Amino acid sequence: MDVTTALQQRVSTRRFRPDPVDEQTVRELLEVARWSPSGGNLQPWRVVVVAGEERQAVVDLARQTQAEGRDGGGEEFPVYPSPLHEPYRTRRFAMGEQMYAVLGIPREDKPGRLAHVARNFEFFGAPVGVFFVVDRRLGHGQWAHLGMFMQSLALAATERGLATCFQEFWGVVRAPLAEHFGLDEHHTVYCGMALGHADEHEVNRLRTERAPVEEFAELRGF
Repeated sequence: MDVTTALQQRVSTRRFRPDPVDEQTVRELLEVARWSPSGGNLQPWRVVVVAGEERQAVVDLARQTQAEGRDGGGEEFPVYPSPLHEPYRTRRFAMGEQMYAVLGIPREDKPGRLAHVARNFEFFGAPVGVFFVVDRRLGHGQWAHLGMFMQSLALAATERGLATCFQEFWGVVRAPLAEHFGLDEHHTVYCGMALGHADEHEVNRLRTERAPVEEFAELRGF
């Protein structure tokens, strides 16, 4: 598989089969992703990968945190600014409507939609969860470099026939996760990623729209 094909095939998978992903495969993916670029070769990424009992431990931790109504530290680095302005608001709304239509959850079914969102805390059924950790003392550039590492990992997984879903939703429990993982005061969990084998549900065939090149790019001097 070439890079172009991997980019076009990768989607946010929201239904996984329970088939395991072995440790050697995970190590191979990390071996590929570690070659991602970073300014000054800082390599500002750390990862915590969970499976089996460790996976279940973080699932239980998230559920308990939410059930107790505890502050999980999600406001430190919110996923979206508030209010979200155009054209980003419309893009996000359109994606949500497409996804819930495929899932068969109408807008008026608030409990159904909340239940689907809560499945983030189960990695949508994926057997492996990956958490991306960054040092708070670093700048915006290093966060961008972490993002490049994350995409490299996802594309390497796509090449091997595996599916992924980036999950910034885990940020709402970043404080309990940091404590659970034993991170020091300078490090925080940015987000998670589900990793596994996609099932045949229609939601995994959803391809969201992308703006045409003419809408976001200016080519000058050609």
